[in-house]
Amino acid sequence: MPRIFDNINESLLPALQETLAVCDRADFCVGYFNLRGWRELHDYVERWPGGEGNCCRLLVGMQALPEEDFRAAMSLAKDQARMDNATALRMKKTLAEEFRNQLCIGAPTDADERGLRRLAAQIKTKKVVVKLFVKHRLHAKLYLLFRPDDPANQIIGYLGSSNLTMAGLSQQGELNVDVLDPDATDKLAQWFEDRWTDRWCLDISKELVEIIENSWARETPIPPYHIYLKIAYCLSQEARTGLTEFRIPKEFGNKLFGFQTAAVKIAAHHLNKRYGVMIGDVVGLGKTLMATAVARIFEDDHGLETLIICPKNLVRMWEDYKEQYRLRAKVLSITRAITELPVCRRYRLVIVDESHNLRNREGKRYQAIRDYIEKNESRVILLSATPYNKSYLDLANQLRLFVPEDRDLGIRPERLLQNIGETEFLRRHQCAVRSLAAFERSEYPDDWRELMRLFLVRRTRSFIQDNYAEYDPERKQKFLTFEDGRRSYFPTRVPKTLKFRIDEGDKNDQYGRLYCEDVVKAINKLDLPRYGLGNYIAPSPAEPPSHIEAKQIENLSRAGKRLMGFCRTGLFKRLESSGAVFLQSIERHILRNYVYIHAIENGLPIPIGTQDVEMLDSRVYDEDADDINARLDFEEDADENGPKDLQQTLHTLEEFRRKAEEVYAFYTGQAHRRFKWLRSDLFIPELRNDLESDAKSLLKILKNAGQWEPAADEKLQTLAATLMKDHPDDKVIIFTQFADTARYLKRQLSAMGVERIEGVTGDSSDPTLSAWRFSPVSNGKRDEVAPHDELRVIIATDVLSEGQNLQDCHIVVNYDLPWAIIRLIQRAGRVDRIGQEADTILCYSFLPAEGVEKIIHLRSRVRNRLKENQEVVGADELFFEDQRDEVMALDDLYNEKAGILDGEEDNEVDLSSYAYQIWKNAVDADPALEKIIPGLPSVAYSSRPWAATPDKPEGVLVYLKTADGNDALAWMNTAGESVTESQYAILRAAECAPDTPCAPRLANHHQLVQEGAELIVREER
Repeated sequence: MPRIFDNINESLLPALQETLAVCDRADFCVGYFNLRGWRELHDYVERWPGGEGNCCRLLVGMQALPEEDFRAAMSLAKDQARMDNATALRMKKTLAEEFRNQLCIGAPTDADERGLRRLAAQIKTKKVVVKLFVKHRLHAKLYLLFRPDDPANQIIGYLGSSNLTMAGLSQQGELNVDVLDPDATDKLAQWFEDRWTDRWCLDISKELVEIIENSWARETPIPPYHIYLKIAYCLSQEARTGLTEFRIPKEFGNKLFGFQTAAVKIAAHHLNKRYGVMIGDVVGLGKTLMATAVARIFEDDHGLETLIICPKNLVRMWEDYKEQYRLRAKVLSITRAITELPVCRRYRLVIVDESHNLRNREGKRYQAIRDYIEKNESRVILLSATPYNKSYLDLANQLRLFVPEDRDLGIRPERLLQNIGETEFLRRHQCAVRSLAAFERSEYPDDWRELMRLFLVRRTRSFIQDNYAEYDPERKQKFLTFEDGRRSYFPTRVPKTLKFRIDEGDKNDQYGRLYCEDVVKAINKLDLPRYGLGNYIAPSPAEPPSHIEAKQIENLSRAGKRLMGFCRTGLFKRLESSGAVFLQSIERHILRNYVYIHAIENGLPIPIGTQDVEMLDSRVYDEDADDINARLDFEEDADENGPKDLQQTLHTLEEFRRKAEEVYAFYTGQAHRRFKWLRSDLFIPELRNDLESDAKSLLKILKNAGQWEPAADEKLQTLAATLMKDHPDDKVIIFTQFADTARYLKRQLSAMGVERIEGVTGDSSDPTLSAWRFSPVSNGKRDEVAPHDELRVIIATDVLSEGQNLQDCHIVVNYDLPWAIIRLIQRAGRVDRIGQEADTILCYSFLPAEGVEKIIHLRSRVRNRLKENQEVVGADELFFEDQRDEVMALDDLYNEKAGILDGEEDNEVDLSSYAYQIWKNAVDADPALEKIIPGLPSVAYSSRPWAATPDKPEGVLVYLKTADGNDALAWMNTAGESVTESQYAILRAAECAPDTPCAPRLANHHQLVQEGAELIVREER
């Protein structure tokens, strides 16, 4: 009776191994051969010398899948096609590809690597010969082992269902029997010989060796540089797809530079695939032109018309672009969104310029735009030079314009989930882990970079210089070339310091009187009750609040800490800007306090001021929120018919009280609808006391400061000398954070004789026209601006300095210093734009002549006060996380250190563009890589020297394309722990030069790779 091997009661593998140990050759015929399965037998074959009669001959049949067998059986065309050479070669190539794909399944192991290398060596030494039988389908599973020295059983056979795989030999249920009868084994040997010698039995031994030697099991290592490029190639797939998927409309001719063309096509890909894209290039790289080109692509290819929503100061500029590039579009000022969008016809593409201004999703304007996009199923292009704006929730709110919070994004906030665990995340937040809502819970930059790679196209100035610019050895500068052959050089930004005196010991020094310790203490001690009304709500008023009043009270409590923080820092920032403006703000603050006091003392309802923190944020709103006519939110325009702001200084409490009564009458009458109103009896008596206490403290500051004298304003006089003596003929742009400062400077400089000067603020009627008059060449308006209409000096706030071409000018003056250096860099970028012809950009900044200690001390005091009160300010107002960085930055400015204003770090570049540029630069340098890198096997590895640090330890970097088609990376340390899954960080870690040598891999390399892959797979579920 034959023995049965079913891999349940008895396995076939041990029987084969025992018999092979006493044989000197073997013939195997199988329908399927797993290359990794050979390692279970290679030690036994290794003993044989190889060659005819001393080897293992392996015959592989062309086994069909069950479905293919069924189709063939049921086919109406029963005639078998005749075999020919072409068909045989095609089938040989197909099987070779199947063997190659085998090695791309599963993670490599040390045992598999040794087995595959042993198989390749045994084939090369003729110890193993592999042929493919293509004459017809062959499903046989036959193992013949030859023992010529055994007179009883010279041939032992095993016949049944087991293929030469790990599963077939020992793991899954099979049915095999041994064949010992000499007559039977002779017949089986002849049957095998007939097929082995058939003309359609093709030797594939050479092909198998080549497959193994080009796989991850190869003896010769792959260069680390090739693995680095392979990662970049995979991560840049969307960029490469976009570059081949779209064409630039002919109206743009050669007006787009190479980096702009790439951005347009990548953005078009995102827009087509995900219905939205954010173009976030830094200032001066041409976002407006790029967005126009993307819109024209979708107009030409899909018939889409465009709605352009932009700040009112950019309407004229967009109208000009619309006409120039024949874009079928409507331009709508964002101030008209609430009234016009509900009745606006359908536009299937919406461009939102300066989209970072839409950060508050509770605002009516935001809701109107979002509702329009949702109702019309519009695609969306967002434009912003500051997409993150230092707050990730700001970014999420912009994405929510077109991304529903519960949409499956295909990715998760892995850094957050790694920190708290998925179970705890679901318990806390109860939202899908692959949604925008999930990312909103994360504070980790890596999570947001992962999210934004789906939607963001962003390049920096240094990135363009490094990757797209040419070098002029004579001028030692990089440049881009315009369509007419002109060169646009990248100028050098040169920091310069303008100094003004602050002497607290000199009673005649106006700034000395304001920077003194008494003023700092007074402002730090302010209770700011108007901005913290939620702290003064009566717990048990005689008449309970109505439903509407209760809702308003809830809003007061929610806004308090943020409003107080912004108000306090705002006063200090105005002090740094201009003494005159600071005193003006103090007067307004006192007056508004007495408006409240007037209401309380007379039992009248209180007009609730702005509860929108952005109205106190100079990045967004350049007017003083305490101005009598200031808007309360962004949903209204300023009231031009209200009472005039303070035209003369109010000196006494009686004067403030009389003016407050006048203002209150205006508020209750003409301006009644602008306010929310709450009964004064809903507040505790301490409200009036704190209002008056603050007012008296501020009035004391006014009294000690005295009347501001522009003639004695050393800062102003220094600016005038710079304009009239140092640069009498040059164009100059002066930046300030505040409209009041801009108006003050315009008024005083004009009086001093500075001609052709204009002030541009958030309330200017036509800032685009001012930009054209100031910079006619860069705006293509040279023929339309007469010489006597051309401006030489512009004073502009940060709110309005975005989006305009100002590069006819190369001199920037920072009249005040924003409390984040990035804004100084952005100001320089307003003139350091494509088309700038000057070699240098002069960036003047005002600083105290005695050094930066005065400013550092003042800001330190403010910081400490904010912490004590737990008051909250915008991330842009947090100075620096480390005070030493702040000191260093101010010192560098004071000492005019080169490079301090050069620009953002390259890690702000979107990952797809960054990875694509790595790939493109490599291929440009070595065109052969264009075939080599895509030709690398799907599973490949290398190893290189690494200088480990505590936060960048030794280990493995793993790239994996997930089942959902997402790119995923992991960095595992030598203990199998995750270091990071940041794609940007891992790509940077993989970076190396073309000549980087290989290094021996870690002993547990394959195990670490498997753990990294398993981590990715777990998180993908």
